[in-house]
Amino acid sequence: MSFFSKQFIDVIQWTESGDGTLAYRYPMEDMEIQTGGKLTVRDSQMAVFVNEGRIADVFVPGLYTLSTNTLPILTYLMNWDKAFKSPFKSDVYYFSTRLQIDRKWGTATPITIRDKEFGAVRIRAYGIYSYRISDPRVFYEKVSGTRAVYGVNDLDGQLRNTIVGRMTTAFAASTLDFLDMAANQSRMAEMMQAELAPVFSALGLTLDSFVVENVSLPDELQKMLDQKISMNMLGDMGRYTQFQAAQSLPIAAANEGGVAGMGVGLGAGLAMGQQMANAMSSTTQAPAAPAAAKAAAALGDTKFCMNCGHSIARAAKFCPECGGAQQQP
Repeated sequence: MSFFSKQFIDVIQWTESGDGTLAYRYPMEDMEIQTGGKLTVRDSQMAVFVNEGRIADVFVPGLYTLSTNTLPILTYLMNWDKAFKSPFKSDVYYFSTRLQIDRKWGTATPITIRDKEFGAVRIRAYGIYSYRISDPRVFYEKVSGTRAVYGVNDLDGQLRNTIVGRMTTAFAASTLDFLDMAANQSRMAEMMQAELAPVFSALGLTLDSFVVENVSLPDELQKMLDQKISMNMLGDMGRYTQFQAAQSLPIAAANEGGVAGMGVGLGAGLAMGQQMANAMSSTTQAPAAPAAAKAAAALGDTKFCMNCGHSIARAAKFCPECGGAQQQP
């Protein structure tokens, strides 16, 4: 009796043993489903009956008594005209419909896009996304198939490469410049989610969320951008240099024992001496011109000294400046 009891299944149910399982085939080898058996589908699950390779009935969460009423498609495929009373053979697949969260995506190598300001640039990006199975029929036919267990790790590579492949198309159609992307990452995420939604739907999945965490340039291009930003911040290099020199004077002068302090002190002394000399020259030479003019006017007509070139009266026999004798006219 123990041998026969193991051949018939009265209760079909599945509880996930851990994270990461998308599809699970209930073990049916050398077993048949008992008439009136129970099928349990828990929340965040869906169950599919597959008869001879063809999908029959799909069950949402609930408790079901297996009969011709609850298995209408299978009843049609098995040609049951009335309530069946004998065990039957069928494959039962469970699908996890809960969110698969914190799935990571990123560009393995930089992708090239056209930017209005910089021209053609290469960018890197990464982030996370979440999805769930929404159509187990499509997922069974196109993805999981007859495998006993199908997990998220089996699908990650396909989804990640699809995301990166679609990024180039999405960015090419975007009007955002690279410098604006960092400030509009949420907008980029919305654009990418709209671009990827049909791709996920074609696999029986729903893309629930898509997040862009970072967009950056490769290291060599980032250094060039940093230099350009620094130049823009400095503005007029001449004025910046003057400002830096003025700022350094008090610091250098405070270091009286250092070479810098000596240089600053010497430079300040020379500048002050030059200003004093210019002031004295202007004060001493300014009255001379009017005095010479008055003397020349008093002597009447003038001539120039033959020795020193000083202006003297035409009738003078000796130069008052150098004492040289002069020829008489």
